Amino acid sequence: MFQKRKNKLLVEKLKQQQIFEEEIAKTQIEIQEQTLMNIGQDLHDNVGQLLSVANMQLSMLAHQVRPDLQDSFAESKNLVKESLQELRSLSKSLNSDVIVYRGLQESVNSEIERFNKLGLINASLKVTGNEALLQKGKDSIILFRILQEFFSNTIKYSQASLLDVQINYTPDFVIITAEDDGIGFDEAEIERGSGLINMKSRAALIDADFKMTSQLKEGVKLEIKYRYRFN
Repeated sequence: MFQKRKNKLLVEKLKQQQIFEEEIAKTQIEIQEQTLMNIGQDLHDNVGQLLSVANMQLSMLAHQVRPDLQDSFAESKNLVKESLQELRSLSKSLNSDVIVYRGLQESVNSEIERFNKLGLINASLKVTGNEALLQKGKDSIILFRILQEFFSNTIKYSQASLLDVQINYTPDFVIITAEDDGIGFDEAEIERGSGLINMKSRAALIDADFKMTSQLKEGVKLEIKYRYRFN
């Protein structure tokens, strides 16, 4: 009886520790989301407003530019216009409300289109199955943030030329894979990286299976398997 009671207390302690750790992770992610939303809003309201004013002023000055400077002036105006469009796209990708409205698939597709437009990498997205199986909500935000972290690492560090993303909606799960052809990494060394820890924490919060594999000079592959939650 003593041993049973002791085991019961240990199990209860482990459960409490697990609940505590889940709450900590949840709070951290909520803080991160709020921070990203604030940054996105500031970009849209402040920097976006300045670029909008600059674009309008350039339009007003267009007829005053000498003929020999028209081409250079038009190029500068287009750069300001493209910068404004890029800033608005980036602002939307940081805003969780926009992600919920768009859903996972459209949010990922917007990122893919942005990468291709900027010439950062040759990216592609393939979708199979019924998108409606995945509800638009907090879980879709978390799935997108995991992919966004992977995309960021690919663009910054991988030296990849190709990025391939696939979303497969099966009857019970959505299976997501993302793969690049970059320089890869040593899995033993990357385990301590904050980016990987962050992705794993987010996946654990929604009970998603998370796997990232790589070898030097053979690129990186991310696999996520998420069981639908029907409210």
